[in-house]
Amino acid sequence: MALTGMQIYKSLPKTNCKDCGVPTCMAFAMQVAAKQRALTDCPHISDEASSSLAEASAPPMKLVKIGSVDSTFELGQETVMFRHEEKFHRKSGIAVLIPSTDTDAEATAKVNAIGSAVFERVGATLKVDFTAVEIDGTADPVARTKLVADRSAVPVILVGKDAGRMKAAVDAVKDKRPLIYKADAANVDAFAGIAKDADLPLAVSGKDLDELEQVSQKALDAGVQELILAFGTEHLGDTIRSLTIARRAALRQRFKPFGFPSMVEVSADSPEMETIFAACAAAKYAGIVVIRGTEPWELLPIMVAIQDVYTDPQVPNTVESKLWEIGSPNEDSPVLFTTNFSLTYFSVAGEVERSKVPSYICVVDTEGLGVLNAYAGDKISAEKVVKTIDGLKVTEKVKHRKLIIPGLLPIFRAEIEDTSEWKEVIIGPENAREIPAFLTNNWK
Repeated sequence: MALTGMQIYKSLPKTNCKDCGVPTCMAFAMQVAAKQRALTDCPHISDEASSSLAEASAPPMKLVKIGSVDSTFELGQETVMFRHEEKFHRKSGIAVLIPSTDTDAEATAKVNAIGSAVFERVGATLKVDFTAVEIDGTADPVARTKLVADRSAVPVILVGKDAGRMKAAVDAVKDKRPLIYKADAANVDAFAGIAKDADLPLAVSGKDLDELEQVSQKALDAGVQELILAFGTEHLGDTIRSLTIARRAALRQRFKPFGFPSMVEVSADSPEMETIFAACAAAKYAGIVVIRGTEPWELLPIMVAIQDVYTDPQVPNTVESKLWEIGSPNEDSPVLFTTNFSLTYFSVAGEVERSKVPSYICVVDTEGLGVLNAYAGDKISAEKVVKTIDGLKVTEKVKHRKLIIPGLLPIFRAEIEDTSEWKEVIIGPENAREIPAFLTNNWK
């Protein structure tokens, strides 16, 4: 029987240190009792208390780690069905499959493409998280596995159904701690033995949820510690339904065979549909999505969907409130201001950069709100803008006194001109996309 929050609280340090991110030990204990936090989130819990409360405090979904010390990807240990209940703790990962039909040269080119598929969006780096190598059908599974693993900067997934080939591939690269994909009803005994002996995570699958339960339980009984539930997308609606049922069984009923993260191997008729299916699977509980495309236009939409879904809804996405320099501005360069909401700032900064006009951007702290929301919530005012610009000593950077303000805040113009050194306030565009033309045409 699960312990209550009060019972858990009695074993905590009771210092209200806030190091766990929760205001009080009692509040933390209540979250642990509700399976929303792990007891290990308390950095000061004693070993004795941790051991005695391990069963009650363990999250209903196990944490799985793939990869070596140099490159590790973690998934699982989720606590909620819906993001607004708390947050999703670990983002989905993208795996790109290298099929057995590829030549060594083609495989090498794909590994290089995976490594170079890196994008910057709103201050975050987006990249491919896994290289998946298919070993069945290759002339030499060990050589192909080593070729890919040695060149890959991200963790590796070994894809195959033949136990003999899988064993040889695992022995060749087990120091990189790959994921074994995948065990089914026909090979689970052999694959579970390989995973247990090498202490590696294993993906398990079934033709339906009943068979998946049986395969998962067999792997657990064989001593495999880390499992991932594998699904396909022959019928996307059925896949989403199965992902949801499995997650609900783990989180709500604490059903042990399903108490693991999930992954989806995407199959589609076109690259466009593959991208759509992968984004849908990532949004509905897939910890890993396996695709075949390597083109930026295929990868980036999936990455953006993952980034948007897996940001913490309780923490504003902000940038530092400071004077940012775009290009190499000088004393004649324009000065703009915007809010510290990441999406707002990076939209503005990106368009300023696209204009090829070196500029200064003053970022005003609005507690992570965009321009209109900050104004409606009384988080920005003309007085606050002037105070921020003065604090950043912008007048020491430029010899002019012209300030470009967002077109959504024309009401600030008169007050800024009357109460500051900025005697020429220029109302800029309402939308960031209009900034390049505005700067090109209006700033000499």
